[in-house]
Amino acid sequence: MKKGTNLRTVSVIALVALSLLGGCSRNRQTTNSQEGYDSEAFHSTKNQKSQLQKSTTGVTNSDYTDLAQLNFKSGGKSYCYVNHDRAKLNPYDWKTNHVIYQQLDNLNRTSASNVGYLERRNLANGSLRVRQYIQPSGWHFNHGKQIYNRGHLIAYSVSAGINQQGQYSPNEQSGDQNNPKNLFTQTAYTNQKIQTIYENKVRQALQQNKKVIYSATTIFRGTERMARGIDLQAITTDKTLNFNVYIFNVQPGYQFNYQDGRARIDHTFKVDGLSDYDSNDWNKNYNSTFKRHLIRSRRYLKNHYWDDYQHYQQKRQHLQRYAITKKR
Repeated sequence: MKKGTNLRTVSVIALVALSLLGGCSRNRQTTNSQEGYDSEAFHSTKNQKSQLQKSTTGVTNSDYTDLAQLNFKSGGKSYCYVNHDRAKLNPYDWKTNHVIYQQLDNLNRTSASNVGYLERRNLANGSLRVRQYIQPSGWHFNHGKQIYNRGHLIAYSVSAGINQQGQYSPNEQSGDQNNPKNLFTQTAYTNQKIQTIYENKVRQALQQNKKVIYSATTIFRGTERMARGIDLQAITTDKTLNFNVYIFNVQPGYQFNYQDGRARIDHTFKVDGLSDYDSNDWNKNYNSTFKRHLIRSRRYLKNHYWDDYQHYQQKRQHLQRYAITKKR
């Protein structure tokens, strides 16, 4: 009787762990199938009670260990949902507008969670974006085709007014851009096509004057310098926005040595059904959309916030002079 009870207890714990992951599964590297993920379940090492607790960062040590063991398989999706797409953040933790930037680890990596407590005034004006020069761990310069991006944990577009110490400062309207504590080596595909989907969800919530807690955690395996992926979670204080997703750091047509970040061409390697991705098409679309947004935002500022508009123009001129000086 006792043996049967123990067996049922073990089964219940296993089912709970599987359900909490809600979409992500750990894969063996097999050659028999190129379609999506295999059925091997990815189990958490924590019990039900501790898994259901809300986290300040959203990612517990156990979550981090489990996510780091995920292997992307050619032909699979570039993302999977964690905890049934529900954030493990506590909406009642939002007290003041700030961002918690974690220190780099001993390998110079952004391996801990950055968490933003955001509001509408953090929406940044894209025209103030400056040249990126930080070289995060695992970084390699692009030669010809763009496959590497400097990925932001907390998007610059939702960090207006936040300085590099994470405090709100009205003079920092360009958003957080060249902050080594907020950048990692990310593929062009996942940065431009996938992560932006979830950043847009945060932006839309802020535009609706909602308060958002947004957590971003880059996931490294062992001593590797290039992240295997990034976990993104967000929740509004009214709980109308609530997501939890893990994005693999992969690029169609390329495979990476995550130990040092080097890439090699592999035309058989597919991501989201794609074996190739041209970031030039994305750049053209981005620039066109950006110009329209710039015209609208300038017109809005000028009509409704004349003092802010004058400050914006002064800041923009200052950044342009700084960029010219750097080129010299």
